[in-house]
Amino acid sequence: MSEMFTIKKAVKEDAGEIAALADIIWHEYFTPIIGAAQVDYMLAKFQSEEAIADGIGSGKYEYYRAFADDEFTGYMGVHEDKEFKSVLLSKIYVKKEYRGRGIAKMLLKHVMDIYSGAEMFWLTVNRHNDNAIAAYDRLGFKTERESVTDIGGGFVMDDYVMTLRR
Repeated sequence: MSEMFTIKKAVKEDAGEIAALADIIWHEYFTPIIGAAQVDYMLAKFQSEEAIADGIGSGKYEYYRAFADDEFTGYMGVHEDKEFKSVLLSKIYVKKEYRGRGIAKMLLKHVMDIYSGAEMFWLTVNRHNDNAIAAYDRLGFKTERESVTDIGGGFVMDDYVMTLRR
């Protein structure tokens, strides 16, 4: 029997579950790329239960959770900019054992359907995250530029900005 994949829009009450999954994914995936200290800092600042609940509650972000059968396997956080007809794909994360099974593609398609008026979807990806860059390339994203952003705590995000235009 094959798995049933579904996507559900998150509400504030889902923030704890999302933050818990972020903690697992970030420590496993990003520690070799940016180090444990920056992972801990970024989780506390951007992926904590409070930060996620605030993003949902303020309407600044919408989160979508992906499930394989009943297991929470990944999520995406998005921010729409109506003025520029664009959508920032702020967060796209999938559990290790579910990567390569089309979940990120399913999340992207879902968001593109919801934001059908958007002319551009964009994201930032660490310049040393070769696996994610290759995945975004396969999804049709193009590297637009480099971006170095001071996020405080003595840390910077050293990223590429990638876009997908309709």
